[in-house]
Amino acid sequence: MEAKAVARYVRVTPRKARQMVDVIRGRSYREALQLLQFMPKDAAGIVAKVVRSAGANAENNLELDPDNLVVAAAFVNQGPSLKRFMPKARGRADRIRKRTSHITIILKEKKEG
Repeated sequence: MEAKAVARYVRVTPRKARQMVDVIRGRSYREALQLLQFMPKDAAGIVAKVVRSAGANAENNLELDPDNLVVAAAFVNQGPSLKRFMPKARGRADRIRKRTSHITIILKEKKEG
């Protein structure tokens, strides 16, 4: 059994979110939350929120014990970019891409063995 949580259209760049997701992949649910809590990055708070959501889904919908959960899969996909323009010298304009992310966390029960 697996619990899943997805945050879509999050205003953080996929590259920054992937750094946080790479740290927690394969770790226990509690350890992942502790690591994210003390990370000095803004994306850590967003990823922690998705991990807590997946944990709540596991506990409430599937009746799994949070102490036996492991981050089985965690990945970040790129969402649509907001296109903005910034004025530059001599009447020109540069495009600014405000990127968005889709963050997916999947929790599974630890294998007893």
